[in-house]
Amino acid sequence: MDRAISFYEQLFERTVDKKDDTFSVFIIRGFKFCLFNNSKVNEAVIWGDNCLPSLEVNDMSKLIEKLKILKAEIIFPLTKINENWVLEFTDSEGNDIETYCKE
Repeated sequence: MDRAISFYEQLFERTVDKKDDTFSVFIIRGFKFCLFNNSKVNEAVIWGDNCLPSLEVNDMSKLIEKLKILKAEIIFPLTKINENWVLEFTDSEGNDIETYCKE
């Protein structure tokens, strides 16, 4: 959990709002971004491909620089899709995260 919290504190440039070994929460403009450590409750992980968290950012260049510093792999390169610039990266725990920036 500490590794995930550290990753997202650096990415979001803020401290975690609720820190716990099992369930930690960032509250960003009323939205809760939660981190869950399933191993603490002996819950099996079933990996699927039907959920991709998506976050809006204001500055893709700044995000890309942060991802380099955090050593987060970009798995879908910066691409223009309609009015948005989109990229996907893998976080410190192996989760794929989509980000987009409006023009």
